[in-house]
Amino acid sequence: MNLSKKFWTLFFLFLLSAPAVFSQKQMENLDRGVIAVKEKGQFYIGWRVLGTDPDLLAFNLYRKSGTKTAVRINTGLITGATNFVDPTANPQDENTWYVKSVLNGVEKETLGSFTIASNSPDKNYLSIPIKEKNGYIPNDVSVGDLNGDGQYDLIVHLTGKGRDNASKGMTDPPVFQAYTLNGTFLWEINLGINIREGAHYTQFMVYDLDGDGISEFVCKTADGSVDSANKIIGDASKDWRDTNPESATYGKILKGPEYLSVFNGRTGEVITTTDYIPERGDIGAWGGKGGNGKNDATGNRVDRFTACVAYLDGVHPSVIMCRGYYGRTVLSAWDFKDNKLTSRWVFDSKNGDNPYSGMGYHNLSVADVDNDGKDEIIFGSMCIDDNGKGLYTTGFRHGDALHVSDLDPDIPGLEVFGVHEIEEGTKGPGVALFSAETGKVLFTDALNEDVGRGVADNIDSTRVGAQMWWSGASSLYDIKGNKIGKVPSSTNFLIYWDDDATRELLNANYIEKYGKGRLFTAEGALSNNGSKSTPALSADIFGDWREELILRSSDNTELRIYTTTIPTSIRQYTLMHDPQYRMSIAWQNVGYNQPPHTSFYMGKGMKPAPKPNIELVPFPKSIKKINKPF
Repeated sequence: MNLSKKFWTLFFLFLLSAPAVFSQKQMENLDRGVIAVKEKGQFYIGWRVLGTDPDLLAFNLYRKSGTKTAVRINTGLITGATNFVDPTANPQDENTWYVKSVLNGVEKETLGSFTIASNSPDKNYLSIPIKEKNGYIPNDVSVGDLNGDGQYDLIVHLTGKGRDNASKGMTDPPVFQAYTLNGTFLWEINLGINIREGAHYTQFMVYDLDGDGISEFVCKTADGSVDSANKIIGDASKDWRDTNPESATYGKILKGPEYLSVFNGRTGEVITTTDYIPERGDIGAWGGKGGNGKNDATGNRVDRFTACVAYLDGVHPSVIMCRGYYGRTVLSAWDFKDNKLTSRWVFDSKNGDNPYSGMGYHNLSVADVDNDGKDEIIFGSMCIDDNGKGLYTTGFRHGDALHVSDLDPDIPGLEVFGVHEIEEGTKGPGVALFSAETGKVLFTDALNEDVGRGVADNIDSTRVGAQMWWSGASSLYDIKGNKIGKVPSSTNFLIYWDDDATRELLNANYIEKYGKGRLFTAEGALSNNGSKSTPALSADIFGDWREELILRSSDNTELRIYTTTIPTSIRQYTLMHDPQYRMSIAWQNVGYNQPPHTSFYMGKGMKPAPKPNIELVPFPKSIKKINKPF
């Protein structure tokens, strides 16, 4: 082959591969997320930078007080961090703040503003009153833009009496409600008596799956599930529960059809329903002790569900519904387009002899582990490639806590940190750190110990790289595996809250700085899920890049959204425009809730975050498109 032919051959091969390398992920188009908080006689204002904004984009901040003409309150262009303390606003006025963007000297309007009423008392949270439902309390929350206005709305899982899979007994039907950030009630969905309530049963996904600017709501349904317009899915006359109190499966639902439904996020009405994949099949074949036995006829293993959203083709989001993890494990990927669900692929570990059997967790993560622009599903001790084929498994089996990010900035790529249950008759590490791309093990500890909780992230503001710790650990470890200090006071959640890029400890209703003590307490608010002490949601839903904390009030009448009022000098685009972080928010409600993580190292000594390879979907036609990137 002469040089000319060789050149053109290589060139065309490059063109064929370019879409996979350079394709952009469809991402939500957001407004500026302006938030204002009155505190000690002055006002803190924050707003978001978009992932598609030019690095040189600057801002002017405006305030309109009562009937007066709006005035610019910054003296020079705001080119750095997107937060501002306004000490001159008159609390006796109704004050509205908004920003305009400036590029190359040209000022443009942007979408988004926030108003605080006249003579408003100091209040460090937004209140979302919950429509009362007797016997129910708010639990997990997810977010999505349900009306196409560029703001996130809340979808709340209301829980009545629930049961763990291991126990028998009747439960209340799972209920979901949707609200805007100003507290407007949108809709309610009741999944009915044939869907059992409990942390392992109803996993719900909220995301804009078809790119129309409106998020969908997706979950498993059954006979008698009812949408917001009282449309019934399946046969409402059927009761598939075991109603015999003497039975070992009393209250469980091990018969009858199972469905997967997509609901309109704007209205709560069902759009389409299809058969759930996989079906139950042999109840006992989903794994007993060791993951291999057919000794679980009580429905404990078969009804262990997880779910996520992932960009499997590098452009469009797909929803993945998962069943099983102690033994047989099935992941079913679906695409939603033209109001229809289409099966993309099904991964099935099938039996206990398969190396992927028994490797799943009570949670999962989604990330592009091989840097090809497409997402993989890190399901605990195994990783499933974007094409639905197994990528690798460590063989360390099931566990309860999982963290995926660039935990070690000295090593290219992402790392996975997880803890493991060492089941009876098995051996292995209770803690493991490994490469997210290859599964290469980098660190293990707690040999043959059953470790229930563990966390990895940069929490020490004096050290570069993530730190690791877990229940039963004698010390805090650096990411190389060296003991470096005292174990943190909690082993649950994390949050970005203060002025640096290091993560804070979130536990129950308070936030602490490692080594420095308490930063914030949400008085009158409670966390969820008992000793796990997880928030309803923690996510960057407005303001700058720091995360908001959503908790239920102690009387269960409202959700409270807390945001930091600590000024920072760090400019960072909204974490919600980092696809891995955004996927983390979609799966945060699943199983044993875990904190979200970015696709890049964030913490002490971090480099500027890489620009996300995303394309913002247009706002629906009813929304003025003034938030388009330059």
